[in-house]
Order: sequence, then C-alpha cells, then structure tokens
Amino acid sequence: MPARPEHLLDEHVERVPAPPRAPGRAWLPFLATGLLGLGAVAVVAAVDPHEPGHYPTCPFLAVTDLYCPGCGSLRTLNSMAHGDLLGALSRNPLLLLAIPFVVLAYVQWGRRLAGLTTWSPTSIPARWIWGLLVGVLAFWVLRNLPGWDFLSPA
Repeated sequence: MPARPEHLLDEHVERVPAPPRAPGRAWLPFLATGLLGLGAVAVVAAVDPHEPGHYPTCPFLAVTDLYCPGCGSLRTLNSMAHGDLLGALSRNPLLLLAIPFVVLAYVQWGRRLAGLTTWSPTSIPARWIWGLLVGVLAFWVLRNLPGWDFLSPA
C-alpha cells in the first residue's frame, strides 16, 4: 500500500469546531414537526378521505392495482380523529400500531432537547430495524394475498 502524502494524514488536518447553536434554534425543527403533524391530522379530520375525490389515489395502487403498506392511512387517521378505533383498525392496522411509537419517538426527541435523556434513534439495535423492515414487507405482501382481506383497506 503506498504511503499517503504528509498533507493528507489525519493528525495534520485542522479541525474547525461547529459554531455553537443558540438553545432556541435547536427547538425549531421539533416545534415545526409537531405543528405540521397536528396540522396534517386536522386537515385529514376535517376533509373526509372516505369521500371520493378529496385526495389523490395512491400512485402504487393506481399503477399496480395492489395495496402498498400505506394504503388506507388517511382513512385510518380520519377514523382515529373521530374516535372510531375499529374503523381505523380495518383500514390500516400497521399505521394504528405504529402511531404510539411515532408519538414516543417525538416525545423522546423533546426530552433529549430539554436535556432529560441522552437517548437517540441511533441507539436502536440494528436487529430491531431489520425486524421492522421484515414486518412492513410481510404486511405489504399479506394484504394483497387472497384470504387476507382483513388487512386490505377496501
């Protein structure tokens, strides 16, 4: 292996520290994400996706005539916003199961910004990430198989 030139060695690279962030600025993405999420839920609660023509068709469904893992999500959110958990479960059970984890991750983000925890998404074991991927793919396949109609959003 050829030797690296002297000017490329790590000990000769000058490290410039990142400028310190103002404490309030760290909260901007957190607050913007929360407001956008609440706004999206409010729109879906107000504009009923059960009525045709209010939202575009899923592009994957339109092209393949198969349901993707997200099909039925708008109707699930609408049903949840109106307190209909059984209706939400019948449209997209995966989303219904995922919502508590999304809320927990958002709360943990806020706790980390407040200095109450050091937890971060990078501390999730890789096997859990792979398990989640396998679970979503299995849900995607099963909801399109005959006999598994209870997983379809129709």
